[in-house]
Order: sequence, then structure tokens, then C-alpha cells
Amino acid sequence: MSRNLLKSGVIVSVMTFISRILGLVRDAVVANLLGAGVNADVFLFANRIPNFLRRLFVEGAFSQAFIPVLTDVKNAGDDAHLRQFIAKISGTLGVIVTLVTVVGVIGSPLLAALFGSGWFVDYLHDKPDGEKFELAALMLKITFPYLLFISLAGLAGAILNTLNKFGAAAFTPVLLNVAIITSALLFADHFAQPGFALAWGVFIGGVLQLLFLIPFLLKAKVLVKPTWGWSDPDIKKVRTLMIPALFGVSVGQLNLLLDTMIASFLATGSISWLYYSDRLLEFPLGLFGIAIATVILPTLSRNHVSKDDNAFRNNMDWAVKMVCVLGIPAATGLFVLAEPMLLTIFQRGAFSPADANYAAHSLMAYSFGLLSFMLVKVLAPGFYSRQDTKTPVKFGIWCMAANMLFNLILVWPFDYVGLAMATSLSATMNAGLLYWALRKKGVYIASRSTVRLVVNIVVSSGVMAGALLWVCPAVSEWINLDLISKIWRLTELLVLGMVSFVLCMVILGTRKASFSGPLSS
Repeated sequence: MSRNLLKSGVIVSVMTFISRILGLVRDAVVANLLGAGVNADVFLFANRIPNFLRRLFVEGAFSQAFIPVLTDVKNAGDDAHLRQFIAKISGTLGVIVTLVTVVGVIGSPLLAALFGSGWFVDYLHDKPDGEKFELAALMLKITFPYLLFISLAGLAGAILNTLNKFGAAAFTPVLLNVAIITSALLFADHFAQPGFALAWGVFIGGVLQLLFLIPFLLKAKVLVKPTWGWSDPDIKKVRTLMIPALFGVSVGQLNLLLDTMIASFLATGSISWLYYSDRLLEFPLGLFGIAIATVILPTLSRNHVSKDDNAFRNNMDWAVKMVCVLGIPAATGLFVLAEPMLLTIFQRGAFSPADANYAAHSLMAYSFGLLSFMLVKVLAPGFYSRQDTKTPVKFGIWCMAANMLFNLILVWPFDYVGLAMATSLSATMNAGLLYWALRKKGVYIASRSTVRLVVNIVVSSGVMAGALLWVCPAVSEWINLDLISKIWRLTELLVLGMVSFVLCMVILGTRKASFSGPLSS
């Protein structure tokens, strides 16, 4: 692998690691303050809708469509054209997202009724849970403008990433976490509903993320005055790629929103239990999957522009190897240590041991889909870097329909856990279809070394699971430990798992060379 690609991956991973650690601290603060009751359900609901759109614009369709076009413009070597393109894309995106934000703020009751259908039904019938609908509609007016700030920050980050400046954009989530934590600690007592302090933290965090990136754009000499450019040929190209990609890359997020809608009909706490388990899943997904995907898309785009098919395949193969060696043991650890992790991180204040137990069940279900979520992150760029959005879109629509079917089948026997199971199944289906299409088109076929490596990883993960189950204390013992003891015991288990996994991999013949290849950035 090229030194530049590895360095970029390390930078993004380190910044993401800092952000994810602070994210866990943030979620621990939220759990301590709100637990898994009415306030928690409402805040997490109000935060999820703008975050869904954030991932659509920042991590999803926009980035997948914008980066390949920006790479083409940049490689043409015309700096004036590059700056003009950035001015038009920023002006066009800014106007559109501003309009969407205004509509979202004004129409927050409609959004709350749509995605919190269960609460809205209770509101119409004057049932106690109807209060959730009223609170959600009001809180959305505070959290929804986050979309505007983070979309523009996402544009800035995509520009910097294309210029091989990955660190600044990867650091920005830290600012959001700090803003939410600070708001919770300083302002929660000033609101009758403490969730509103967290909502204002989301708003402030979005502003800080955008302001933080402006000096980096200035230094890179790409900070330009936005202009409207809807009819510009380059903007049309982004639009053409982006519109279908909205469906393809948003399947997972749409599924989460659909889960939220169905969970609003279930017992109070269902949305919170799914959220806390999803947050633990997001830690390895963001640290490894999104970090690798962030650096691989610009690289694949350059490989495609330069018509270097061999480098393209090798870079894809490296990305698949990395998500497998990181994702499979991480999923195994999440499954085996689900409840100890939740008890250690969240059990205090309003978050009870019972909440940890309920959330552990959904985390175990989510863990089966972790590798698939990560694979989608690195397989989808194999299409978008080649400016093919139709294939992932088609698969995305199939998988979204399948997820709804899985939801309806599994929610009745397994309640909220069935929603997590359905999400994992649809993600696995999506990853399988993406790989099948890449293989069929001759774009990417997993090498023999990758297949051998995956077999070694599965065996080693099984050994790791056995070792952890052998020494892990009973749940009743975890509950009675103080926080420092919980952290110490969990750290011991994580170290044991890592050591047993690595030793088994070495015994099976895995070496550093297993992850390398003649890759090109």
C-alpha cells in the first residue's frame, strides 16, 4: 500500500478515534441525564432526523457524487475553473439546504407526526404518550438547523479531503460532542425538560464545525464567494450522480428512521435502547469503516481518471481486507461483551441495569450486521468513483423494501430487537449485492489472499469469543462493581480479546505482508 494512503487512513482513524471516545462520553452524559424514558426518546428522535439528512448530504450521496467530479476538475489543472466550480457548488448547495432547513423548522409537527406515528396517534387520542409528539415537534425546531451548518461543513470537508488534507474534517465531530456535553453540564438545570439543553448543544455544535473549517479552506486557497450555479455543466454532473445516489447510500439511514417510526408504537424506552446499542455499533463503524471509506473514494476516483485498473482493484482489495480484519473481531467482541459494555459506559443516574439489559439484546442483533455496514462503506465507492450511481441505487431500493418486510416479520416475535435484526439482514443483503455486481462487471474480485485472510480472521474471532466467555464475570457481578472496577475489568477483557485474536492469527500464518500489496494512491 502506498505510504500516502496509509498515512491518510491513520490520520482519519486517529481523529475519528478521538471523536468516538468523546461521543461515548457524550452518550454517557445523555444516559445519566435522561436515561431511557420519555425525555430520552424525544431528544434522540429529534436528533435522529437531522442526522439522517446529515449522513445523506455529508457522508452519503453528496460526497459520493461531488468528490469524483471535483477530482476530474482538479486533475484538469485549471485553478480558476476549480475555484469557480467550488463557488457554484457551495452557492447551489447552500441555497437548497437553507430552503430545506426553513421548511423543516416550519413543518416540524408534520415530521414528528410522520416519523413518530405512534406518538401522534396517542396525541390524537389524548393518551399519555401524546406528550412525546408535542415535545418532539418543538425540539425539532432547535435541532433541524444543524442540517444547514453541517451540510456546508461537509462540503468544506469533501474539498479538503480531495486535496489530501484529511485531518481537519475528521476532527470536526469532536466539536459537536464538546458542545453537547457542555450544554448538558451547564444548561440542563435551566430547562423544565433537560433534553432541550442537549438540543441547543446540537445547534451550537453545527455552527462550530462550520466555523472551524473556514481557516483551512482559506489556507488551501479554495475559500471563494458562493454563487448560484444550478445550470453549470459541472453542477449538472453532480446532480445527475447525486439524485439516484440519495437512495443508494441512504438505505441504512432510511432503515433507522423506519425503525424509529415503528418503535414509536412500542413500549417507552424502545427508541432509547436501540439508540444506545447503535451508538456502540457506530464506534467501530466510524473508527474503521467510515475512516477507510473516507480515504478510499478520492483514491479510487484518481485511479479511475488515470485508467489504472490494476491499482483500482488493489486498492479495493486492501480496503476489503482492512474492514474484515477490523470488523469481524469487533462484531464478535460487541456480541460477547454487549451487556458489560453498556453497564460500564451508561449505567448511572437515570440509566438503570434493566435499560442496559434491554439495550444489550438489540446490540447483539446489530453486531451481526457490523461487517456488512463496513463493507457497504468500501464497496459502494467502487461504483461512485466510476460515476456509476444506478447500480447501488437499484440495490438500495431492494434492500429498503426487504428491511420493511423483515421489520414486519420480526417485530412481532422479537419486539424492538426484531428491528435491529431486520437492519442487520438488509445491510448484509446490500453488501452481498454490491460485491456480486462488482464481480460480475469485472471491476473487483476478492483475491485468494483476501479469502485466506478472512478464513483466518473468522477462526481467530471464534477463539477470541471462547476466551472472553471463559473469563467474563456474571452480569450480576458487573452491576455491583463501582465505575473504576468496571472500567478496569472491561479493559482486561478487551486486552485479552485482542491478544488472543492476534496470537491465533499469527499461529495461522498471518503476517504483515497479508495486508500489503502494490497499491497506488
